[in-house]
Amino acid sequence: MLKKLVSQTAIYGLSSIFGRFLNYLLVPLYTYYFTASEYGVVSEFYAYSGFLSVFLLLGFETGYFRFRSDNEKAYSTALRFILFLNLLVFTILIALNSTISSALNYAQHSEYILYFALILTFDAIAALPFAKLRAENRALRFASIKIFEILLTVALSLFFIVLCPKLQMQNISWLHFVYQSEIGVGYIFFANLIASGSKFVFLMPQLKGLNAGFDWQLFKKMARYSLPIVVISFAGIINEMLDRALLKYLLPYDNAKNLAQLGIYSACYKLSILMTLFIQAFRYAAEPFFFSYAKNSDAKIIYARVLHYFSIFCVFIFLLVTLYLDFFKYFIGEEFRAGLHVVPILLLANLFLGLYVNLSIWYKLSDKTLIGAGVSLFGASLTVILNFYWIPKFGFTGSAYATLVCYMAMAIFSYVLGQKFYRVDYDVKRILGYLIFGMMLHLANVELQPFLHWKTGFLATNLMCLYLLVVVLFEGKSFHVSKV
Repeated sequence: MLKKLVSQTAIYGLSSIFGRFLNYLLVPLYTYYFTASEYGVVSEFYAYSGFLSVFLLLGFETGYFRFRSDNEKAYSTALRFILFLNLLVFTILIALNSTISSALNYAQHSEYILYFALILTFDAIAALPFAKLRAENRALRFASIKIFEILLTVALSLFFIVLCPKLQMQNISWLHFVYQSEIGVGYIFFANLIASGSKFVFLMPQLKGLNAGFDWQLFKKMARYSLPIVVISFAGIINEMLDRALLKYLLPYDNAKNLAQLGIYSACYKLSILMTLFIQAFRYAAEPFFFSYAKNSDAKIIYARVLHYFSIFCVFIFLLVTLYLDFFKYFIGEEFRAGLHVVPILLLANLFLGLYVNLSIWYKLSDKTLIGAGVSLFGASLTVILNFYWIPKFGFTGSAYATLVCYMAMAIFSYVLGQKFYRVDYDVKRILGYLIFGMMLHLANVELQPFLHWKTGFLATNLMCLYLLVVVLFEGKSFHVSKV
């Protein structure tokens, strides 16, 4: 079964990595074609959308996984509710468009609100069909739709940002029907909107599940289970997105410079994308796996092995990016490289987030979601307090350290509580050993680089090989997943 998890993670992971890598290639496009303050606008809106997306699902994606085996109406019940909720919120956002855009200082670009209202609606409704594909182990269809969405986003971004300005200089007659230069960064949002709408069309066959009807009693059960997940998800968005929502307001500069600082921080955050991609791919495959395997006698042994191998690979990703940061930095424009010092901090923070994702299975499997919500709220409280205290003092560096402290604390608390409610004998010493060893290699790279600046790649490669050698020596044959 562990082998099955690896194969599912590979399918979700490869598609996610391929798709996100294409999307990742948009980062240099954005940071080379737009200024830091313009990119800050993009980061700000995507931060807001992260918060709204939680309320547009209300945890029913996870609730569907929990109850799908008990009642065949679980999917239709959840989907009907999500459809109603999203159409209601969409109507409210459109009705208050001018008020919201003025409050955010974007009165001249009220179309941004319209774009995001549509994007959020398409994405939230699509979440349940995607969950159904995951539950049915239809990873290839899941992956193909995701990749198509990313490919279309990339193609449209290149068209609007690169090609259209060149065509405009040539006075192409039909161009004014599809392109207006004053929209600027709004075309990033518009490309996303068209791609989200196209994805929704491909998922239409999964909407046939609506025919199974609505079960009110089941809905109440799903709501009781799922609503604490909302608290957890909202706390997670606070931890992930709050810094980008606050930087514009807490930095002690004018609006333009604050947006520029936000743009720099957001671009550097993108350099930790490899860690985020792996965690996301793992989460897609692991959630249904953990639920389906929970009744097996060796479940806890497998869960311990999963965390063990997961941590080894996360340290590898941490080293890959930090050791070769002098090469990764060219993925963002020169103006944005002033924030490179936060990349190792954010990578380490996301590593602890990955550990927390693994360790948090205890509250989902033991139906202790309220306690799990408490852990998430604790982390969110730390994020809020530390950002309000550190941003005015240390700028976006304070935000990076706040993220690290938050995820580290959440991982520790989740482990302690998990040992009480759903004990799993994790190999804590060896996991910590790999983490500490990875940090030592990173620090060695920082200290030795000034003496070997002309051999940066040589030094990084040797340190990476040293890590891999230690992994092989300590893990030996047990590292071959096919034998567990």
